[in-house]
Amino acid sequence: MAVRNNVTRMLDARKVAYTPVEYDPSRFHSAGEVAALLGVPAAQVFKTIVVLREGRGHRPLLVILPAEQEVNLKGLAAALGEKKLHVAAHREAEALTKLQVGGISALALIGKGFETLLDRAAETYAEDGIYVSGGQRGLNLRIRPADLLAITGGRWTGAPQERSQTAEHS
Repeated sequence: MAVRNNVTRMLDARKVAYTPVEYDPSRFHSAGEVAALLGVPAAQVFKTIVVLREGRGHRPLLVILPAEQEVNLKGLAAALGEKKLHVAAHREAEALTKLQVGGISALALIGKGFETLLDRAAETYAEDGIYVSGGQRGLNLRIRPADLLAITGGRWTGAPQERSQTAEHS
């Protein structure tokens, strides 16, 4: 039986098509490893990174990008008209989202004060869908990018991305 949580119940209630995929989170630690497990290109598995603006009172960002990429903070800051951005440390991301790293999901944080940005690379999978965290470790959901943006109130980001082997949030 597939995992049921607040995210899947919300998607069901809104009649949004998705495919849940469960895996053992103790055996896989990165979005790239999850892609290999699922047998899909790493470019189709997206991770969620918590990015913070400078100063108090600014909404944190949830930047959703392909598994093998890193947020280009300079490019993103320029695109948003911000002076400076920084990636939240794991502990900080968990404190802000109340979710464990590896399970941070924009779908689980609707209405919680985050701004969601989806990398345009997701457009490649407009019909097939992308894999994103289902709000807990060990659960990914395949969902169409347009549905993800509609549900989260998110928007596309065209900021250039860089390849990286660094740590990730989800």
